[in-house]
Amino acid sequence: MPNVIGQGSNPKVIYKGLLYQSGADEVYMHVGYGNNWDNVMDIKMKRTENGFEGTLPMLKCDNIKIAFKDSADNWDNNAGRDYSFEVQER
Repeated sequence: MPNVIGQGSNPKVIYKGLLYQSGADEVYMHVGYGNNWDNVMDIKMKRTENGFEGTLPMLKCDNIKIAFKDSADNWDNNAGRDYSFEVQER
């Protein structure tokens, strides 16, 4: 995924990180907007041969933060830095 995303683009996210590599049965994207994690939502991802895949809704023109969690409540938050992307108007 690029570091800059266009608002309304709804990009596909493919997650192959620590939880996938550890054999997680389910993974969720924990998503929020801005520095305060506004409009937080958990999006269940689909397991594929390429990793876990999900669609990211781009609701606001603000930066977006993502962390991943599995069904056992194990987290991948990029070593505490979260995964962060800038959202710009198209």
